[in-house]
Amino acid sequence: MRFTVSLRKNHEFRTVYSKGRSKANKYLVMYAAANNREINRLGISVSKKIGNSVVRSRVTRLIREAYRLSEENIRSGYDIAIIARGAMNGAAYSETHRSLNHLLKIHKLLKPAEDIGK
Repeated sequence: MRFTVSLRKNHEFRTVYSKGRSKANKYLVMYAAANNREINRLGISVSKKIGNSVVRSRVTRLIREAYRLSEENIRSGYDIAIIARGAMNGAAYSETHRSLNHLLKIHKLLKPAEDIGK
């Protein structure tokens, strides 16, 4: 991912949870908080309730790929934490991508159409 680094530390996730706003849909919960930087920081959390390690890794890869393909259209300067819900177990990529873009629109993190491509 060109414009994004990962949230890795527990305290980074906790900061996003406490200072950010949360929105949810059937597949994902997204927290977003401004970080006063030029880049976005992305954290993905998949609980053991979702499934075994193979399933959790697949869900993480689906979310990361959906984010990567939408990355050029996302405003910079945010910490984003994405939490997978139980319905993600067995979800297809198209559902994941649609769900992620839905949450990005709700959080108003997508760039306006005229800014895309600049």
